[in-house]
Amino acid sequence: MTTGWTDINKMFEAMLLKGRLDEFYEDLGKSFGWRPELAAVGYYPRTNLTDEGDHFLFIAELPGIEKENLQVKLQGNYLEISGVNKITGPEGYSTHRSERKSTEFTRSFTLPADVDAGKVKATLKSGLLTLTLPKAEAMKPVQITIN
Repeated sequence: MTTGWTDINKMFEAMLLKGRLDEFYEDLGKSFGWRPELAAVGYYPRTNLTDEGDHFLFIAELPGIEKENLQVKLQGNYLEISGVNKITGPEGYSTHRSERKSTEFTRSFTLPADVDAGKVKATLKSGLLTLTLPKAEAMKPVQITIN
């Protein structure tokens, strides 16, 4: 059975309509400040959390943020990171183009177990915040021998 020209025309019309609708919604989103590159992560840094046995390893991408503009809070199994990325030009110079904006963020996480806050290690290097979060002694697995 062959497809008639009217069916092919309908198919192309449907594809063109979809393209027009996609453009319409993209333009509508731009008017409200939505940008596709922010859709997945918003204004929040991307993070990884892994269980390393006796501790958790938390890594957050924080490019351009100085450690003076970063706060890390921990209480039990609740972790909160917040910071400010201040974009400023050199004093005495005028700005000709500004695409990078100053941003603030706050993210909170509920960890799978309580953490020993006194033993946490934090480093900020090459835009990566790395937290080593030792599990609280009560949360660590204990091997029990059977008699």
